[in-house]
Amino acid sequence: MAQDPFDTLFTADRLAGLFPAERADRFFEALFGDAGEGSFDIRLDYQGVQENQLRFVFKLTQRPGKCLSCSRTYGLPHVFSRHPVIDVAGLVDGIALLLDSTYRCGAWEMGRTLEIDRGTHVIPLTIDIDPAP
Repeated sequence: MAQDPFDTLFTADRLAGLFPAERADRFFEALFGDAGEGSFDIRLDYQGVQENQLRFVFKLTQRPGKCLSCSRTYGLPHVFSRHPVIDVAGLVDGIALLLDSTYRCGAWEMGRTLEIDRGTHVIPLTIDIDPAP
């Protein structure tokens, strides 16, 4: 199996720098006026590269005493793709900077919410990449 050339680039620390944990609170503050109303935390995870596409997921983890399944996470891909606090376009720009001019980011797409278990859902983010000229 071939080594993923981006594994060492998209570390948990770097991704947390691009998408800090407190962004979830800011998102819920914007939606509900109170961050305490949020039912999940959001983290960006790298899933690998496949056929000139970087694959990430927004990992939604249920907060204590809250119900992730009740949160209607299935409509979130559309919301995330347009919400200024989540800022997917800005996130993709940040990922492009990490690629350090060796690759260019092209189109990106949010996938459908997937339920891993009752307390964890993920929303795929796929970014097309091409070698820089």
